[in-house]
Amino acid sequence: MAGRNGDTGGEPGGGTPLGWGAGDEMNAFETVMWRAEADRTLRSPVVGLEELDVVPDWDRFLAAHEWAVRMAPRFRQRVVEAPLGLAAPRWTDDPDFDLRFHVRRANLPAGGGWPALLEAAAQVAMTPFDRTRPPWEAVLYEGLPGGRGAYLIKLHHSASDGMGVMQLLGQLHSRTREPNPDKPQPAPRPATSISPLDTLVHQVRNDAKAVPEVLREVGSGAIKALGDPGSALRSAQRYGQSLRRVLTPPAAEGSPLLAKRSLTWRFAALDVPFADLRAAGKSVGGSVNDSYLAALLGGYRLYHEAMGVPVRTIPIAIPISVRKPGDSEGGNKIASARLSAPVGTVDPRARIEEVRSLVLTARGEPAINTIGLMSPVLARLPGSVIAQLAGPMTKGNDLQASNVPGIRGELYLAGARIERMYPYAPLPGCAAMITLVSHGDLGCVGVNFDAASFTEPELFVQCLLDGFAEVIALNGGTGRPVARH
Repeated sequence: MAGRNGDTGGEPGGGTPLGWGAGDEMNAFETVMWRAEADRTLRSPVVGLEELDVVPDWDRFLAAHEWAVRMAPRFRQRVVEAPLGLAAPRWTDDPDFDLRFHVRRANLPAGGGWPALLEAAAQVAMTPFDRTRPPWEAVLYEGLPGGRGAYLIKLHHSASDGMGVMQLLGQLHSRTREPNPDKPQPAPRPATSISPLDTLVHQVRNDAKAVPEVLREVGSGAIKALGDPGSALRSAQRYGQSLRRVLTPPAAEGSPLLAKRSLTWRFAALDVPFADLRAAGKSVGGSVNDSYLAALLGGYRLYHEAMGVPVRTIPIAIPISVRKPGDSEGGNKIASARLSAPVGTVDPRARIEEVRSLVLTARGEPAINTIGLMSPVLARLPGSVIAQLAGPMTKGNDLQASNVPGIRGELYLAGARIERMYPYAPLPGCAAMITLVSHGDLGCVGVNFDAASFTEPELFVQCLLDGFAEVIALNGGTGRPVARH
């Protein structure tokens, strides 16, 4: 991490911490991700892997993190549960916070290069958090060719979605290589911890306060319904139909080739010419997200054909942002859409059009954020029950894919320029989770896949590259997608 205006500073003084992650209560989506880890296949770490042009000075690197935990107090907070899980989990200051537990450095084996780095990053991702401490850690890796380094930041998905992480890094990473002593310097705040009993009492009070509001909403709705009962009935019917569609699994069956699941994750890193990818989508009336998904599905088609098991459709899931202007930064403001994806469509142009239609339909569902309405119920369910409810919604997916806008401009970490930024979202029982982040002229693609599902990893990565290449060729793009080796 580094500062908005630099990365080291003088003694703590004036300055206000960021508002990122300011709330102390988990919402329904976050509660699901935190408690579903009762099933260890549903662990939810989010990992960012950044390539640095040099290895930062260790003292300066450490000072950047000391500053960052003052700027973003969430990094000093752990999660506390109510007795018997009878309330939504809450964030509270850790009175025993020790930065040395969360930040460390490591040397890659001589000559190991990117394969060794990706293996090390996957091992960190697969290691469960100590749930009695703030759920994050950072590693500085040395030993990449040319004197380069790498930075890994891992945090629990319950702290933020991908867009929230980009909001945070955009404010904590520096815009200059040199340190700026004039950046904000908020003083460390005193720890104010809450107990499990406090969490339960807080929930009871919130429920009591919510009753009058619910009654007012019900009353208002009843008055409107009496004024126009036909319209109210039609709205209820539309929502009910939407809810049924949202909760119904995709029509596609899982690929027999990808049926096996394990606890072993593997990472790959791809560089894709972002402007070419965006232009390809635009050339057929689609977005960069449409061309991105179409490229992934093309890679899946090529892999299945190469393995002699062609398929027409597969079940996939994509996040749908429900962030609104004025929403607080950080946290999770996403819903999930499950689709029957057209893997067997050979023509990339037609595939983009089909993907676009599916995504637009999913985004338009009135009940897309159903899980957000289930908060009062979810806040009272134990982890084992949540895992049983959430597991089938993710384990049946052959692909989960996300596209997160990156940060514009050059970024630095403790004096080192960040040249690549690869995102790795969790693998909640699905075959692969693939995430795209734009970084300068590149689309940095982090591929997290199950070793039991994809038994020919090198072939899978090459097929993904070929899938991107066939989409980029639609608009005559000259860039070439490559994998980091």
